[in-house]
Amino acid sequence: MRRVKLDSFYFAGVGTKTSNEKEVTAEGVIPKMWEQFYQQSISDVIENKKDNTVLALYSDYETDVNGPYFFRIGHQLQSRSDQNGGIELKEIPAAEYIVFTSQKGPISEVVPQLWQEIWNYFSTSSESRSYSGDFEIYDERAANPNEAIVDIYIAIEGK
Repeated sequence: MRRVKLDSFYFAGVGTKTSNEKEVTAEGVIPKMWEQFYQQSISDVIENKKDNTVLALYSDYETDVNGPYFFRIGHQLQSRSDQNGGIELKEIPAAEYIVFTSQKGPISEVVPQLWQEIWNYFSTSSESRSYSGDFEIYDERAANPNEAIVDIYIAIEGK
């Protein structure tokens, strides 16, 4: 776990509204969004990407961890640029983050485990989440989905 401050940045990708309550049921949409992202080669149509790192963005929280939010998959952009073909553009505000890093293993196991660690951490910590935009980073360490390492950036309230 480490802390970083990031400037605002632009993100482009596809997404939908969901909630953690919905995601623990058969109605969960996050696995379907990943399937859509790869089957439709969404990455190939996003213009002006900073690099090939994939981000899974959690933003537009209505309340907190218990409320609805938007889940999007895409890329950080080099700069603001309009997108085509149903690709959404989103500005992520400058923020301070706590970065949590997963163990090495299958993505389908290490990411949910890491989210559980994050929820446990904030349930007992004096730190407060800002809910301005959290994201998972899928870089070269996640190239093999069976031996992946993923970082999750959680935006926190400034002190």
